[in-house]
Amino acid sequence: MSIKSIAAKLFAQYIHNKVQTWATKPVETQEKVFRDLIEQAQHTQFGKDHDFANIKTFQDFAAKVPIRDYEQLRSYVDRVVKGEENILWKGKPIYFAKTSGTTSGAKYIPLTKESMPYHIEAARNAILSYIHETGKADFVNGKMIFLQGSPILEEKNGIKLGRLSGIVAHFVPKYLQKNRMPSWETNCIEDWETKVNAIVEETFHENMTVISGIPSWVQMYFEKLQQKGNKPVGEIFKNFNLFIYGGVNYEPYRAKFENLIGRKVDAIELFPASEGFFAYQDSQKEKGMLLLLNSGIFYEFVKAEEFFTENPRRYTIGEVELGVNYVLLLSTNAGLWAYNIGDTVQFTSLNPYRVIVSGRIKHYISAFGEHVIGKEVESALKEAMEDTDVRVNEFTVAPQITPNQGLPYHEWFIEFENEPENLEDFALKIDQAMRKQNTYYDDLIVGNVLRTVVITKVAKNGFQEYMKSIGKLGGQNKLPRLANDRKIADFFVK
Repeated sequence: MSIKSIAAKLFAQYIHNKVQTWATKPVETQEKVFRDLIEQAQHTQFGKDHDFANIKTFQDFAAKVPIRDYEQLRSYVDRVVKGEENILWKGKPIYFAKTSGTTSGAKYIPLTKESMPYHIEAARNAILSYIHETGKADFVNGKMIFLQGSPILEEKNGIKLGRLSGIVAHFVPKYLQKNRMPSWETNCIEDWETKVNAIVEETFHENMTVISGIPSWVQMYFEKLQQKGNKPVGEIFKNFNLFIYGGVNYEPYRAKFENLIGRKVDAIELFPASEGFFAYQDSQKEKGMLLLLNSGIFYEFVKAEEFFTENPRRYTIGEVELGVNYVLLLSTNAGLWAYNIGDTVQFTSLNPYRVIVSGRIKHYISAFGEHVIGKEVESALKEAMEDTDVRVNEFTVAPQITPNQGLPYHEWFIEFENEPENLEDFALKIDQAMRKQNTYYDDLIVGNVLRTVVITKVAKNGFQEYMKSIGKLGGQNKLPRLANDRKIADFFVK
């Protein structure tokens, strides 16, 4: 064992002990974060407008600060972007993470000197947690790759801005820089396909041990590696044993990845966003990701089924239940307040608090009152694929409300790697799995309001072509698993 491996194990034990100090006191930890946030922001414009000086309890906060999304907070954010100080948080941000807005162009998410360190620490601690639990640390001696956006930053009114992954590239610790790939020059390539080709050339003969990125884009990298080497990725990189991912559920990709790699590898799931780093998988044995309660973020939770009512109840960490679908709200040391990022979560453990991402509050199908969410379609596909050699590259689901004939249905657009022998039987398996999970959907099938699932096959690389058509190929961009309209569906139907 190398000195580097030994040092990693010692550091992993130290970090594990630190995490336990707050993970075992969740309510007290969140109360302290809450008090600190209110105190530090009470003299900001937002703090004055919402009477932070007289907020003593969470109930006070909930009464004075309404739930907002980006558009509803925009009047404040625009002032920050213009260069004004002490608007949402004290002083000015040190960066803006630029993301794609769905309604009005780019969004500018502030990153402050208080919030930025937590993005870095959380990613590091996820790896250290893995080392502590498994005792595996040899991978620190090899090369690591993080498929991410370009680190080239723009500037707006004296504040640097770029994709979060590109900003984070500027904070890679010195002890990792020699191990890290690709090169700075390759990382700066803007065109995703050109970039992946360059990464393949650069990494092909290296001792790659850790690979990280959004599964759909890592899949493209793996496919190009396999084409170049004419053998599985696991044979090209014999010491590759750890895959780190975030942004989407890995399960729909798992079978395809194991085929591309040629063997199983351990995986660590992360839950990062421009607005904060919320959770990471702290155990290979337990389901879910450890919710980071000590990272400058105060969490609130609203039951998804109540979210669009006039005055939904807002729950704190000590009040949540297992298995309930919650909309996640944030108040952060970057100046976001009761902020709805659009993600929904379910708790898999309350000791410690672990979550899974169940979907997006805007990404659902309820054309007939069925309330289908991302977790359900992903689980249904996984169940249908069990004990078969069917492999799926990508998929999305949309309602078909006005079919040419017969009853309406849910249309699944699937790009298969290995097709099922009988497509109708496979569709029926998906449908049966959906009905077991979602009683509303089952009632609609039983009541002859909907017919069973219909699968439409998508040509190879079809989803990549779709993402390219909307200017979102690669990087941190993710395909919605489902939608309540047919905007994506229409692309494939045409």
